[in-house]
Amino acid sequence: MSTFQAPKGTYDLLPPDSARYLAVREAIAAPLRNSGYGYVETPGFENVELFARGVGESTDIVSKEMYAFETKGGDRLALRPEGTASVLRAALEANLHKAGNLPVKLWYSGSYYRYERPQKGRYRHFSQVGAEAIGVEDPVLDAELIVLADQAYRSLGLRNFRILLNSLGDRECRPAYREALQGFLRGLDLDEETRRRIEINPLRVLDDKRAEVQKQLVGAPVLRDHLCEACTAYHEEVRELLTLQGIAFEDDERLVRGLDYYTRTTFEFVHDGLGAQSAVGGGGRYDGLSEMLGGPALPSVGWALGVDRTVLALEAEGVALDIPPATTVYAVPLGEEARRRLFAVVAELRRAGVATDFAFGGRGLKGAMKSANRSGARYALVAGERDLAEGVVQLKDMESGEQRAVPLGTVVTEVTRRLG
Repeated sequence: MSTFQAPKGTYDLLPPDSARYLAVREAIAAPLRNSGYGYVETPGFENVELFARGVGESTDIVSKEMYAFETKGGDRLALRPEGTASVLRAALEANLHKAGNLPVKLWYSGSYYRYERPQKGRYRHFSQVGAEAIGVEDPVLDAELIVLADQAYRSLGLRNFRILLNSLGDRECRPAYREALQGFLRGLDLDEETRRRIEINPLRVLDDKRAEVQKQLVGAPVLRDHLCEACTAYHEEVRELLTLQGIAFEDDERLVRGLDYYTRTTFEFVHDGLGAQSAVGGGGRYDGLSEMLGGPALPSVGWALGVDRTVLALEAEGVALDIPPATTVYAVPLGEEARRRLFAVVAELRRAGVATDFAFGGRGLKGAMKSANRSGARYALVAGERDLAEGVVQLKDMESGEQRAVPLGTVVTEVTRRLG
């Protein structure tokens, strides 16, 4: 037993399970790369103020869950709790919006950190793949991102997820709704912390998951009834575009999500097989975030999908991903000369793009063939002194058991021919 263990609320990704996580990340990223999104990577920590301004000081993420610390130089930094603020900061800093090709379309993948009570599907260290389209206000862009997320999930074999959709209005119509909602919430029996939230950002109260709060919210004003004409028309076009693409969704007038920067379109992907932590991803439009961060007006939209929860959703549906074995050919040398000669063959196979491994440590034939079996290799290459003297190696099909001698000089050609 090691002296050290992974910190509470975190996890290690190890083979063979790690292959599923990699496959999920690749499946989510594939539609994005095919739709003009370029990869961006940002630091794992940022200035605390970036998240305080962008995510919102009244959110649980900033007020309770963010890992914040002070450096030796006196800087106040935080481990990133989400990706949008960091990606937008990077785009602004690099002046990508001035390159003349809007929207700036970016995708990213990485680890994020929140101090939360650990439970299945909710970790203090978690993985997401995200996408942001920066600099254009267009309902087609909102619909595109929802369609791409739906495509990613379906490519993995997920079927039992739902898309929740809402509009949060904009700076023109939200103030009137805010006032109406505050008036309603002030009359409820709520704890002091929640009452303070009413004055800072009352929409946060709608996002409260506690049953004792939710039952009091019956009859609360809904944003839909307060949307201006422009926001209503925008939302209707998003809905029509999704319908035209055959994307099923549910209108959810209570959907606000957990971050302050959202405006107009907001959406969430939920999976009913995950219990309390049912959200597997979500996002929305954030037209004012750039200005909050000191940049120009850059209306934008994006989403983040949880890799961890997507893996759990696949398990809940019993979906087994088709993941090819890490090794296709396993080389088994018998003797020192065979070790040198087969090592050269292994290198040649790898250069030809064939995933190849080697029986290290000078094990005997029986032990080495057990390792070949465990590796999942389709073929084994076996060579001893007699084989080398004849200028051949034995190529064994691990599925059929068929074995035949192949000239050393044609091993790569024969293997690649068999693999098609």
